[in-house]
Amino acid sequence: MTVLDQNLKGVLRTTSRHLKKLAELNIFTVRDFLMYFPRRYEDQSESLIIELAPGDKKVIKGHISNFSTKRARGMNILSALVIDSTGAIEVVWFNQPYLKDMLSSGDEVILAGRVRFDYGKLSMQNPSVEIVGKEKGHSANIVPIYSERDMEGRGRLSSKWLREKLHPIMYMTQYFDDPLPEDLRQRNSLMDFGAAIKESHFPTSRETLEKAKGRLAFDELFMLQVSALQKKWAWRRGIDENGFGKRIPIEDPIHVESHEKFIKSLPFTLTRAQEKSVGEIYEDLDGNYPMLRLLQGDVGSGKTVVAATAALQAVKAGFQVAIMAPTSILSGQHYSSFKNLLEPFGIKIELILGSLPSKEKKERTARLKKDKDDPNRIDVVIGTHALIQDTIDFKNLGLAIVDEQHRFGVKQREKLKTFGNPHLLNMSATPIPRTLALTIYGDQDLSVIDELPPGRQEIMTRIVPEFKRGDAYKWINEQISEGRQAFVICPLVEQSEKLENVKAATEEFIRLQNKVFPNLKLGLIHGRLRSEEKDEIMDRFSKNEIQILVSTSVVEVGIDVPNATIMMIEGADRFGLSQLHQFRGRVGRGQHQSYCFLFPNQLTEDNKSRLIAMVKHASGFKLSEIDLELRGPGEVYGVRQSGIPDLRMATFSDSRIIKQARTEAENIINTDPLLKDHPRLHRAIARNQIEAHLA
Repeated sequence: MTVLDQNLKGVLRTTSRHLKKLAELNIFTVRDFLMYFPRRYEDQSESLIIELAPGDKKVIKGHISNFSTKRARGMNILSALVIDSTGAIEVVWFNQPYLKDMLSSGDEVILAGRVRFDYGKLSMQNPSVEIVGKEKGHSANIVPIYSERDMEGRGRLSSKWLREKLHPIMYMTQYFDDPLPEDLRQRNSLMDFGAAIKESHFPTSRETLEKAKGRLAFDELFMLQVSALQKKWAWRRGIDENGFGKRIPIEDPIHVESHEKFIKSLPFTLTRAQEKSVGEIYEDLDGNYPMLRLLQGDVGSGKTVVAATAALQAVKAGFQVAIMAPTSILSGQHYSSFKNLLEPFGIKIELILGSLPSKEKKERTARLKKDKDDPNRIDVVIGTHALIQDTIDFKNLGLAIVDEQHRFGVKQREKLKTFGNPHLLNMSATPIPRTLALTIYGDQDLSVIDELPPGRQEIMTRIVPEFKRGDAYKWINEQISEGRQAFVICPLVEQSEKLENVKAATEEFIRLQNKVFPNLKLGLIHGRLRSEEKDEIMDRFSKNEIQILVSTSVVEVGIDVPNATIMMIEGADRFGLSQLHQFRGRVGRGQHQSYCFLFPNQLTEDNKSRLIAMVKHASGFKLSEIDLELRGPGEVYGVRQSGIPDLRMATFSDSRIIKQARTEAENIINTDPLLKDHPRLHRAIARNQIEAHLA
């Protein structure tokens, strides 16, 4: 056992309840504690007393005078004057009796707190206090602030307490093995690893702190990239945890004649971005290893057609295709689209859902195992997670396509790979900045469709204040009388006592039907309905038997009703930009001008900036960049589902470090994919993976 792996119980002078609280943060060893980084830093440069003003949060340095204690109104009250060369200020502490034994008149102290003006004089109440010469690193110019946790009503693990306990063990940072090769550190001007950890807890200057943060951020992003590229390297060679797998070789998959006939059959011309993506996919299909690619595109950019070209090539080469979507609604939509696109080419397509009657499911499952020359064989199967049940098997699956892949857990996506190690094409309609995609989905090659088909009209987006609600309803009524349809999105399924002013779909449906649109036919859909019910409602909406569909976020993806031209979003401030953009993408799919109305509950500055961005920008990629800055990747992209741990020092918005880390990771994996020549890096990555799993 190394010094860093010592249990804190034998190292720290503290109580068992403090150790228990540290354990709740997964802090057990010296290494864990030293790697528990601050969440932010405060600039606490010292101010002169003469410079203080009411309301300021400042740090001052001076000598204690007139120190006294008393008890009044059931409280222990300690008071003193603190004097510097420019003046004096009164300081009071309530119910902190331990300070009586810690402080005395004449001590030089550093105080940090907010300045008040009471009874005609300046004062500080309950400031943090340190005695100059006795304590170190607390109220220096740059002060680390940690995530402070309540200890079950018995106080907090305060930043000050954490710094007090960290300071005596800082010398142990010298025992950290630097995981990065020396030449890599020099090439990128990176600080020594142990020094960076020490500097992050006890900064000596703003400049060295930034260097330390840069080094630690680089390590996090670099190791994520190395792990991702290792997975990519292993996938290409059919290597998994059980050893070497065997890839199904799709020999001569590119049937030029079929491709040309397919392209000519389309009622539109592919965009340049679509053509580029098709070319990249064909190159993968013709390669020496199975494809592992992410096809990313904005709402309505035409990912389905690109995926259909790949499916056509796989079937023409004699293989089967599986297409998996997160919901039965989206699966049904794909079933309809792929039938229209591929059935004219003699391709047999079927749908398998969890709701399918047992007899039909058994019959279709049996057809998946038939030879390619059998007329009953299924060439392309579409479905939800039902496709990865143990009862499903294929005769020769050559291509798996996963739509909205971020909606599936890592294990669910991995299951598809076990069917003969097929080519794998993931699709996402959530636009992600390229540098971020390289980190979150760094084990995959990336194709981006970043342009919309010509002729698509921009959706007019407006923020609607409450006093304009009546006018909006009147206008919607007029549009529907002309044959159009509308969505109404609500944040909740049912009313919540905790969220009084937030509209719920069930109550809003009743109100709109009875009081606002009594002469129209409304429908209600939400995630608590059975799949058959949702399918039936969506079918009626697509046939214009329902004119206004009231829904929760269940319609975020997979709904294609060209006649629907109005998207009305209640509680728009409660959704992120990426989700709002997905809602907006449900309209604007036909020939008529479409509209998106945002009805906010509260217009804080943050909410306002987000909604204004929706009005100004039609590009999902631009909105995703803004959303990333405002909310962070975890909320926007479901990072945890991607197997990416929380970052301690790095940020996914730092494209410069991401690119830098990616380049260096590629250099190492290209020459040493198993990290045999980089044992310290190998150990560090293995440790990170264990920690991410435990978290």
